[in-house]
Amino acid sequence: MPDPRALWVFLPVLGAYLAHAPVLRFDLLPALVRPLDGGATLRGRRVLGDNKTWRGALTMFAGVLAATVLLSRAAAYWSRLPDEIRAAGPWTFGILLALGVVLGELPNSFLKRQLDIAPGGRRASPVGVALAIFDQGDFVLGVWLLLAPVWRMTAGQALLAFAAVVVAHLAINVIGFAIGARREWL
Repeated sequence: MPDPRALWVFLPVLGAYLAHAPVLRFDLLPALVRPLDGGATLRGRRVLGDNKTWRGALTMFAGVLAATVLLSRAAAYWSRLPDEIRAAGPWTFGILLALGVVLGELPNSFLKRQLDIAPGGRRASPVGVALAIFDQGDFVLGVWLLLAPVWRMTAGQALLAFAAVVVAHLAINVIGFAIGARREWL
């Protein structure tokens, strides 16, 4: 069994959703509802689409960073992290984690746009199902890469984290749908 400390590394990611849900629900920061790709296209298809906005990226980044810094003050949390992450400190860890979350979602969005899958859309095919599942935890790869200068997550830890993140993300999606922050539960 992989070292479960990787799961604690991902706990501050919940801050992204706690920050983003009310922003979506109450349409806060409307000036930042601008696509990250600026409307750019590749092969006649949008690079990322309208759902990847500056508002989302900045809100989620801030949510992860704030959650990391706040959680670092709780010894019960901080002591469960790998030594290398604790040595880096909460700000370095938080910034790398937040960047990993935000940037880690972009390759999957790019791939879906190039496959003509609309933002928030799904395909009823094996590839579509695989992309839908990967979409729930795609940022784990980004976090794995961005944290590498500080802490080397093993493949087993990354798989464990991915599985846990997919389950948690599905639960968050259902809650977001129930409170009106999402149009679909998946």
